Amino acid sequence: MDREKQIESFQRKIKRVLITQEEIQEAVQKAGQEISDSYDGNPILLVSILKGAYVFLADLSRAITVPSEIGFMCAKSYYSGTVSTGAVKITMDLDQDVSKYHVVIVEDIIDTGRTLNDVVNLLKARNPLSLKVVTLLDKPSRRMVDFEADKALFTIPDHFVIGYGLDCGEYYRNLPYIAEYDEGAE
Repeated sequence: MDREKQIESFQRKIKRVLITQEEIQEAVQKAGQEISDSYDGNPILLVSILKGAYVFLADLSRAITVPSEIGFMCAKSYYSGTVSTGAVKITMDLDQDVSKYHVVIVEDIIDTGRTLNDVVNLLKARNPLSLKVVTLLDKPSRRMVDFEADKALFTIPDHFVIGYGLDCGEYYRNLPYIAEYDEGAE
């Protein structure tokens, strides 16, 4: 496939923009202020679930004014398609001892809830000073476990979404907005 056709195919799979770049930035700034206010100057550990949450983490960390460290975990349940495998695997763990931190897990999307539920249970067992979850997107219609974030910036319907760190087959993470992915487009 030549470069032009590859780009056209890439763009055709963006069905429609659901959340604009401006809407995201406004919500991220507000969430950063709320997090800063709730920790009243106490340092926090922001834990990003890779890969999808890295863009959200970068923007959110700049909107937070209390001292904060960043840690990364990788927990996979989506491997290459648009459907969760249902099996959650921790492929990269934190370096920090969370018992010394107020932990804020920064997630891109809560779909079935399985991945995040497993990560939360793992971290709670390590006795953090406190633990909260903030997610960019919440898709409650797909929930398979009883799980809710402490803060969800946007609640979305049951669409497979891309952009702002979220991917399909590793593509589309670089979009500055959240869009619905069109599986049927060729």
